[in-house]
Amino acid sequence: MIDTAAKPILILGGTGKTGRRLADRLTAQGLPVRIGSRSGTPPFDWEDDTTWEPALDGVGAAYISYYPDLAVPGAAEAVGAFANLAVASGVRRLVLLSGRGEIEAQRAEEMLKASGADWTILRCAWFSQNFSESFLLDPLLAGEVALPVGTVGEPFVDADDIADAAVTVLTRQGHVGQLYELTGPRLLSFADAVAEIGKAAGRDIRFVRISHAEFTTAVAGYELPAEFAWLLNELFTEVLDGRNEALTDGVERVLGRAPKDFSAYATETAGTGIWSD
Repeated sequence: MIDTAAKPILILGGTGKTGRRLADRLTAQGLPVRIGSRSGTPPFDWEDDTTWEPALDGVGAAYISYYPDLAVPGAAEAVGAFANLAVASGVRRLVLLSGRGEIEAQRAEEMLKASGADWTILRCAWFSQNFSESFLLDPLLAGEVALPVGTVGEPFVDADDIADAAVTVLTRQGHVGQLYELTGPRLLSFADAVAEIGKAAGRDIRFVRISHAEFTTAVAGYELPAEFAWLLNELFTEVLDGRNEALTDGVERVLGRAPKDFSAYATETAGTGIWSD
């Protein structure tokens, strides 16, 4: 194990899906963490670069998760600037949470590499937890999920697997300069995924394919932050075109085990009652 006990690991997005899980795992191992968020101590804000240096002060490594997603314009430049500052501050060990099939995310990866950091990239498929900890929860509770996507398969990856991978690459030798593409073990369409959730929850939940124009109108009615509304349109109009319709062995390469199947996620999550109407 890498000796990081003396210095905390900075977790940007430390209250998010993967960051929260990563923080819990590191803390359970007795490793110090610093939560990088607007409510953190010190606070961290991607939109205020004066908060970056205090957040980096005294840390040994950083996990970089960009909100709301690396796909948004300007994200790559922000990640590049942060990585450069981290290296200049003596924090060379950087792990980036990236996204599959996103041009801006891959630009951010290249900027991370160019910083001179000891980098590792976790390039991830669509999170299973988007159905329980994000914008898809309310439609599931309402009994109908309407999206502008057809039969394209997505290898949904579990946030627990991502967090386990992040712990491993941050605390063990041999992962510097590695890009791991993390997917689940099988392809499911969004209709398949909704059907599995309905079965696990014991509910009749419909999936309806709608047009992109209908989706854009629906998103506008959600009163979401502008960048998040833009992101949803980008993901469903650009990224979900079949470009990610392939499985990888990234989870197995990092963890030495198979990734968690979506049905296991659905069963476990249904057990919490979150999808009960």
